Amino acid sequence: MGRMSGPYVIRGSVSLPESELMWRFSRSSGPGGQHVNTSDSQVELRFDLANTEALPPVWKERALERLASRLVGGVVSVRASEHRSQWRNREMAATRLASLLAEATAPPPRPRRATKIPRGINERRLREKKQRSQTKRGRSGEGWG
Repeated sequence: MGRMSGPYVIRGSVSLPESELMWRFSRSSGPGGQHVNTSDSQVELRFDLANTEALPPVWKERALERLASRLVGGVVSVRASEHRSQWRNREMAATRLASLLAEATAPPPRPRRATKIPRGINERRLREKKQRSQTKRGRSGEGWG
């Protein structure tokens, strides 16, 4: 079996520590024919987010808040069972966990700065509105008789 292509980088110099990853393997449904019945190719990867020291405190706080609905006792888990090979499923699960944590620890977007609409544009809009209203009023057929 090949070596895992870790370390799985979350962002910058922060990556998932191999020692804190908990792996569980079980029989998978899906592709593989009779092979599926004998091999434990489904992978469940668990990471104790609440007790990890690998993330900066600010990131950890952010992740705990954003992933609150996914956590079970402070632990986040990811499954992978698309591939026939356990190794490819392991890769998949680790990549998924890394991208999930990257998303959860990302800084919040900058607040939008409100800008003032230029007067010319506003006046043009009102002029066009008035014009449209005149056109529609002209279709009513009032005052023809």
